[in-house]
Amino acid sequence: MAVTVDRFLAMLDTLPETQQVDAGKWIALKVGGKGYGYVWEKTRTVGLKATLDEQTALVAERPEVFEVQFTAGRFGWVVVYLDGIDADELLELVTEAWCLTAPRNLVAAHEFGHLYDE
Repeated sequence: MAVTVDRFLAMLDTLPETQQVDAGKWIALKVGGKGYGYVWEKTRTVGLKATLDEQTALVAERPEVFEVQFTAGRFGWVVVYLDGIDADELLELVTEAWCLTAPRNLVAAHEFGHLYDE
């Protein structure tokens, strides 16, 4: 149970119009010009946008895998340690972060496309 940074970055290919912006010590993840995540290769961690409730639940459930990064308005950002999470759960979390940020029409098109994947 661990996800490499390269595997995480490959997951982003499933999320339309994701931009990876090299910011020096981290990679910023954006959609529609708005941030929904960060990757710190050196520490093998990812920061993801979440709801406040999700942030609280994740950190309470597994503090060895998740920690509070910060809160901003109605969102709580969470740090994810890649060594402690499996790929399916991480894909779910990054997809949720993307959905919280992407324009509604893009989210709707993405979700509609996944109806036929199952």
